[in-house]
Amino acid sequence: MRTSNVAGLLALVAVLFVAGCGGPAYVRGKDNPEIDEYAMSTGLDKKDLEDLFDQNSKSLLDSGAMKRWKDASRDGKEETVAIFQVKNETSEHIDSQLDALLSKFETQLVNSGYVTVISHERQRQLVEELKLQQSAAFDPDKAAQLGRQLGAKYFVTGKVYDAAEKTGDERRVQYFLFMQAVETETGAIRWQNEANLTKGLVK
Repeated sequence: MRTSNVAGLLALVAVLFVAGCGGPAYVRGKDNPEIDEYAMSTGLDKKDLEDLFDQNSKSLLDSGAMKRWKDASRDGKEETVAIFQVKNETSEHIDSQLDALLSKFETQLVNSGYVTVISHERQRQLVEELKLQQSAAFDPDKAAQLGRQLGAKYFVTGKVYDAAEKTGDERRVQYFLFMQAVETETGAIRWQNEANLTKGLVK
């Protein structure tokens, strides 16, 4: 038997052996749609963050603020909205995921067709120009200043935070995503909502 045939046969046997032993295998979400449903820790994962943002998104789209924006748009006076970075007050390293979901949130507002949304990239440039700290967006005075510089009548901002409890071998963590829409000139809060979810480790 040729060397190449022997090598091929051995490789096939190895694959069948691993399959027969029921060893672990890598999978994609499209191959196993339920893969994102399982919690692998009490930390925030992609599905958790999407759930929190979806709760807030639905609240904003159903809010009185959105109704006013719709009315203004029908009158030919489309409002201008800026979306600021969500402040992360958890111990989780989720800043990149928050940025991705803010882009999704931004897209939903753009596609509503009722408001003009200031580019997120333009916001970053202006933050650098003004030398504001990352957390400054949640400071009402500095956020209002930034909103005026951007030419936005409203800005949407928020923060995510957690509260943990532990008893024996059991652990529970509650996560909250608080968001609000603020009028730049007056500082009046036109919409706010707090979404939450709980994760736990139970025996």
